[in-house]
Amino acid sequence: MLEDLEIREATQDDLPEITALFRDTIRTVNSRDYSDRQVDAWASGAEDSKKWLDRIKKFYFLVAELNNQIVGFSYLKSGYYLDGLYVHKDFQRQTIASKLLRIMESRVSMNGFETIKSDISITALDFFDSHFYEVEKKQKKSMKGMVFANYIVYKDL
Repeated sequence: MLEDLEIREATQDDLPEITALFRDTIRTVNSRDYSDRQVDAWASGAEDSKKWLDRIKKFYFLVAELNNQIVGFSYLKSGYYLDGLYVHKDFQRQTIASKLLRIMESRVSMNGFETIKSDISITALDFFDSHFYEVEKKQKKSMKGMVFANYIVYKDL
């Protein structure tokens, strides 16, 4: 099934699927580690279409597509900072995130950087640990009046 997975650069036409995937994944997958109020605040980020369009235009933004459905996406900011990596709630643990991450790591190296960094959720910690990322620090971030625990992680390439 995943042999049909296509990874390509995102376009503006992908916006509705990207934001739906973002919202639905947070509401289901991340709800294991965050409160309902935190999940609501985080998922509401899907509503800011202008911000998402800016990301698609300005960042290295990839989507993973399977049978004409976007099942994952990832984007790099500033050439080395993994600003987002999300996989559809129904396609978790099928190597999609790993494939996207490998491409992003390669891109960071091609951009001339020796280290990739990211702020990650509690939910994603085991995934990044399994890909040899180190925790730089645990932190608290504020979003829409809610405080979230997350981690800054990095990997030397």
